[in-house]
Amino acid sequence: MSDAHLPDFANQRQSQSQGFDAPAAVITPHNRLAAAGHFDELTGSLSNLIATHTDPVSAWSRFFKKIEHDSAADLDQRCSNLARQVRDNGITYNVYADENGPQRPWSLDLFPLLLDAPTWAHIEAGVLQRVRLLESVLADVYGDQTLLTQGFLPPALVHGHPGYLRAMHGVKPVGGRYLHIAAFDLARGPDGKWWLEAQRTQAPSGLGYLLENRLAISAQFRLAFDRLRVQRLAGTYRALMDSLRSMSPLGNEAHLALLTPGPYNETYFEHAYLARYLGLTLVEGGDLLVRDEHLYLKTLKGLVPVHGLLKRVDDPYLDPLELRADSTLGVPGLLQAVRAGHVLVANAPGTGFVESPALLGFLPALAEKLLGEPLMLPALATWWCGERSAMEEALPNLATSAIKPTYPGSDMHASFDPVLGNRLDQHALDEWAGRIVRQPDEHTVQVHAPLSQMPTWANGQLSARSVMLRVFAVSDGAQGWQVLPGGLARVASAGQDITSMQRGGSSADVWALTHGEVDATTLLAPHLSPESLMQRKRLVTSRAAENLYWLGRYTERAENAIRLARLTLESLHGEEVASPSLLVWLGQMAQANTLVLPGVPTPAQASRVFERSLIDSLGSTSAATSVGYYLRALKLAASTVRERLSQEHWRIITRAEEELFARFAQARAKPDFSNLQALQILKDTSDHMAAITGAQTDRMTRDDGWRLLSIGRHIERLGFLSGALHRALSCNSLETDSGFDAMLDLFDNAISFHAQFQQSHDLAALVDQLVLDRDNPRSIAWVAHTLRGRLAKLAGCAPQELSELALKVPNPNSYGLVQLCDTALLADVLSQCSQAAYQVSEDISTTYFTHSGLVNTSVGAA
Repeated sequence: MSDAHLPDFANQRQSQSQGFDAPAAVITPHNRLAAAGHFDELTGSLSNLIATHTDPVSAWSRFFKKIEHDSAADLDQRCSNLARQVRDNGITYNVYADENGPQRPWSLDLFPLLLDAPTWAHIEAGVLQRVRLLESVLADVYGDQTLLTQGFLPPALVHGHPGYLRAMHGVKPVGGRYLHIAAFDLARGPDGKWWLEAQRTQAPSGLGYLLENRLAISAQFRLAFDRLRVQRLAGTYRALMDSLRSMSPLGNEAHLALLTPGPYNETYFEHAYLARYLGLTLVEGGDLLVRDEHLYLKTLKGLVPVHGLLKRVDDPYLDPLELRADSTLGVPGLLQAVRAGHVLVANAPGTGFVESPALLGFLPALAEKLLGEPLMLPALATWWCGERSAMEEALPNLATSAIKPTYPGSDMHASFDPVLGNRLDQHALDEWAGRIVRQPDEHTVQVHAPLSQMPTWANGQLSARSVMLRVFAVSDGAQGWQVLPGGLARVASAGQDITSMQRGGSSADVWALTHGEVDATTLLAPHLSPESLMQRKRLVTSRAAENLYWLGRYTERAENAIRLARLTLESLHGEEVASPSLLVWLGQMAQANTLVLPGVPTPAQASRVFERSLIDSLGSTSAATSVGYYLRALKLAASTVRERLSQEHWRIITRAEEELFARFAQARAKPDFSNLQALQILKDTSDHMAAITGAQTDRMTRDDGWRLLSIGRHIERLGFLSGALHRALSCNSLETDSGFDAMLDLFDNAISFHAQFQQSHDLAALVDQLVLDRDNPRSIAWVAHTLRGRLAKLAGCAPQELSELALKVPNPNSYGLVQLCDTALLADVLSQCSQAAYQVSEDISTTYFTHSGLVNTSVGAA
C-alpha cells in the first residue's frame, strides 16, 4: 500500500559528487553540480535537464550575491572559523559513546539549505496535516480501536510492535495530547516534489543541534541572513514551553524537567544544551522517584515535585516495574503516575509504534477516514509485507527499493540496518526475497528515490551532496501545533546517497524564507517581578551534586598526581643525589597514591625500573590511577554536569585530557622517550589544571552544587597533604635538606617559605607554614577551617555555627606551635586529619546523595 507511485528511478545514476575549484564570485545557479538523476537544489531542476531559464531572484541567487566578493580562500577561512566554533562550543555527536574514547565533533556544512517561501508553505501545511493525523491515530488506538476493528490498520502490525504499550490503553494523557513533538524526514525526489520517508514520535532528536547550527551559520553570513528574511526559531520554542506548562497538572507554575539517558548517549550534548536553552532541569532516571503516584526530584534540600517531563529516553526503558525490568534509565512507578494524571510526559509513552515504516502505507486511507482529506505531503511508495498482496507487489521491485525492518531496534522481532536494493547483486536480492517470504511481517519495502543535492563547500571546492530534511512540529496548546521554520538538514558524505551521521555524514542549517514580517519573539521571560526573582533558586539534583562533588575530587587528585609525579622525576635526576630517606618517602607516596602499580621496586631498590613504571602510568587509564586516569575521570564527571559549566571551562577540560593522551601516545612511539619529555608534558598539563581550577573558583555560581565541588577538593587536599607530611615524619625524610625542600615543593610553598624564613630547615618553621598558617590556602589548618565552614554552610547552619558533620573535621589550630613541634603529637593530629577526610566523604554520600533515609518513607501528594 502506498501514498503514491513515483516514476521509475531504476536506471537513474547514483549520487556522485562533482567538485571544481572556484571563487565564490562565479557561483551562480547556472553552475550544474548535482549528479544525473538527482534534483539540483541550486538550479531548481533535475540535473540532467537543460534549463530554459534561471530565476534571477531565486533564493540561491540572492544568497550568493551577498558573498560574491568572497574568494575561495575566504570561504575556506569561513570553514575554518566554523570548525573552530563547533569545537570551542563543545558540540559533539558520538556514534557509540565511550568513556575511553574521544568525543566526536558535530559536523556542520558551511552553506545552509535554502527553502523559498512557497516551498516552505507547502511543507508546513503538509507537516501540520501529518501531525494531526498521527494524533488522531494514537487517540483511536489507545481508545476505542475502531481503526483496528474496521480493518484500516492491521492489529498484528500495531499489537505486535514493541512501541505499542498495552499498559497505556484506555489512558487519556495529561493535557489530552499524545504528541508534543513530532519529526518528519523529508526528501525531494527527481521530480522536484517533497516526499515523506520517515516519522519520529518516540523521542525525536535534533531540536538542540539545529539551534547550534542556526547560531553558527547565521554568524558566518550575517548580511545574507538578514536580507533574505529568514524565519526565526525562538517563537516556536516558546510556544512549546508555554504549551507544556499550560497542559501540565500545575499549569503555568509547573516544574518541568528533561529526562536524559545520561552522558553515554550519543546526543547527550543536545540534551544538556536544550535543557539550558529552554530552562528545564536536566535529570536522569536515578534523579527521580515516585511516591503516592506523584513524581519527585531528589535534590540536596529534599524531594521537589515534578509536573512534566520532556523525555529523551525510549519508551521501553521508562519504567522498570512495567516495561523492561533491566532498565536503569527510567523511574519505577512512572507509568502509574502518568495513569493517575499527576505528570505530563512528552511525548506520551506508547507513541513509538507509529514510527514503523510499515505504517506509512496505511496513512492515505486513514487521512480520508479521520480527516476527510487527502494527504498534501505524500510518502514514498511503501509495502508492509505482512499483507500477502503487498508482499507480492513489493518483491518484483526490490532492486529499486529500500528494504527496512518493520520493527527497528526490537528485541522480539528481526531488526537490521536498511538495505538499498540497487547496491545488491542478483544473488543477494534473491536471498532477501527468501527472508521476506519466510518472515513477511518483519520486512517493509519502500521505493528508493535519489535524493536532491545541495551545494557544499569543503577544501577549496564547491560540490553537490545528497540532502534530507528533518522538520519538527511542536505542540501549541489549544491552537494545535506549530511547525518549526526550517529544520535540520542531514547531508550525505561525498559519493553517497545515504544521509547518516553514523556513516560520516554532516548537517546543514535550514533557512525557511518568508515574504512577510520576521518573528522577533525571544525566550526571555518578560514578566519576572523582583519578588519572583528573589525566590528563584537553581535546583541542585542529588545526581548533579554528586558529580560536582567528584568533579572537585578528581580535579584535586589530578593536581596532586601531577605535582607528585613532577617532584619525583625531578628528584631522581636532580643536581644533588637524593637522600635514601627521600627515596623511601617518594616510593611510599607513589604507591599510596597509585602512581605506580603494586609490586614495582622502590626507587631505593631500582631507581630506573621505578622511573619507567611511573612514566608509563602517567598516560594510562587501565593500570595505575595516575594523571591520565584522573584527567579522564575529571572529564567524565564534568560531562554529566555540562549544563553547569561555561564553554571555556568545558573546553579547557577536554583540551587538557586530549593533549595529554595524544602527547604520551606520540612519545611512547619513539624509542628515546626521556624523563625530560615526560616532565614537559606534566608542566603543560599543570598549566591546563591552573585554568580549570581558576574556572571552578571564579566562573561558577556559589550555590550548593559549587559548595560540594569545593568540599570535594578540600577533602582530597586535606587527606593528601596530611598523609604526605605524616609519611615524611615516619621515614625521617624531613631531617635531610633534600627531603625538607621536597615537602615544601609538594605543598607549593617553597617561594613563600624561603621569603619568610630564608634558608632555614627548622621543623618549627615548617609546621608553622604548612600546618598552622590560616593565611596559606595549602596549609592543613586553612584547608580544615575552610572545609568545616563549607560543610556548615551546606547544612544551612547560622553564621559561626558548625554542623555535626563539620565538627568531625579536626582543627589543628586548637594546638599551639610548641605542642605540634612534638613529632608524636603532630603525627597524631595528621593521622586524625587523614582519617576524618575519608569519614566525612562517606557521611556526605549517605546524607546528600543516596537519600537512604527515604527508602521506607511515603511522601504525601503535593
